[in-house]
Amino acid sequence: MSLLELEAVTAIYGATPALFGVDLTIGEGEVIALMGRNGMGKSTTIKVICRLLKNPEGRVTFAGEDIANLPAHRAARRGIGLVPEGRRCFPNLTVGENLIASARPGEWDLGKVHGLFPRLKERSDQMAASLSGGEQQMLSIGRALMTNPRLLILDEATEGLAPVVRQEIWTAIATLKRQTGLSILVVDKSIAELRQIADGVVILERGSSVWQGGIADLSADVKDRYLGV
Repeated sequence: MSLLELEAVTAIYGATPALFGVDLTIGEGEVIALMGRNGMGKSTTIKVICRLLKNPEGRVTFAGEDIANLPAHRAARRGIGLVPEGRRCFPNLTVGENLIASARPGEWDLGKVHGLFPRLKERSDQMAASLSGGEQQMLSIGRALMTNPRLLILDEATEGLAPVVRQEIWTAIATLKRQTGLSILVVDKSIAELRQIADGVVILERGSSVWQGGIADLSADVKDRYLGV
């Protein structure tokens, strides 16, 4: 069963067209990689899903409900959890306060988040602004999980991190795929790591969906055409 569906979605920033026809489907428990060169519409698509970009045309449904005109906070309450590009933790709150601030009833609580990221338990009383970049990314993921989402969206979750920390994040994502029924949409450039977790891929080019398929079908020709420099 499909959890999220975008069909022929177009969107604008002010008077500037940004998306020209995006099709994307995520099933229950499925991991989909959203890929494309910089500036091709990935973050804009995420903003449409999370209702941070108003009045798109086309169809946007979540769990069978049309959410195209919902305000962002109501979309989040439906079960859409976002890990935004740039982390965006609350710098003047502690790690524990960041997590509690977003908490909603459900399976994910402090204990489960600490189990996924033990370092967050160690840093519970530390201000978020004092964390390393990798720790802030763990906090951002933990904060999204505390909303108990049905869909977790990871926008460049490993960008700019040290290799050892990147691996910790990929291991956590793999754990979520293996041990939960969570659907995940992940934006990242690391094809080798995505092959380990993704069920499918959607590639955007100039604001449109240009290729969709299984991760195993992502050929060298497709990569050169749509993902190469």
